[in-house]
Amino acid sequence: MAGAIRRMLDAIVETRGKKNPLLRRTTRTKLILAGLNPEKFDASSPDDPTLVARVYAVAAEYGVIVEAP
Repeated sequence: MAGAIRRMLDAIVETRGKKNPLLRRTTRTKLILAGLNPEKFDASSPDDPTLVARVYAVAAEYGVIVEAP
């Protein structure tokens, strides 16, 4: 299913951000530093299995549970 990476990254930002704009920006910055820029993915982006695994690893590191694609 296309766009799963973007949905997973959005879930990480939403969960860690807790409706606080500063926490959302910080989380996005940490994702970019981890090599996962949320702006590079959209709803039609193909789901590369290695990137999906990387997003799972980052989510686990942040203590966030994300849905499987």
